[in-house]
Amino acid sequence: MPLPKYIVRLTDEERTQLEDPSRTGKRAASMLIHARILLKADAGASGPGWDDGRIAAALDCGDSTVYRVRQAFVERGLEAALSRKTPTGRQYRKLDGAQEARLIALAGGAPPEGRRRWTMRLLADRLVALEVVDAIGPECVRTTLKKTRSSRGCGSNG
Repeated sequence: MPLPKYIVRLTDEERTQLEDPSRTGKRAASMLIHARILLKADAGASGPGWDDGRIAAALDCGDSTVYRVRQAFVERGLEAALSRKTPTGRQYRKLDGAQEARLIALAGGAPPEGRRRWTMRLLADRLVALEVVDAIGPECVRTTLKKTRSSRGCGSNG
């Protein structure tokens, strides 16, 4: 099944907006490539209207890149076609400042009865038991403590 064809028709204002960064070269490389793709793909009265393969060869990029830039321009507009996708796998902080303080205080205190020291799993389980957080894993506890100068009750810091 062939992919749908996205026809790019730039207005004079859009064309000027795309030509300026291309001349100065003072933008991110991906943005400059995307601008050049749109300029070459322009099927309007003042555009060359090149096909995807010719654009990809001329700009030394992939056919799929040309296709995605055309698609973004037609479906979401000029700004979306020029910018990169927003990252989807962004890792947000699991603990805020107050929760981190509770973790550090807990890790610096006496370990549970029958234990010589705190483990990451014990700290994670205790944070949940104390209702500081709904759920947290030992790796998150480890990375949070690694950012601090916490010693988890160890005898020396060196």
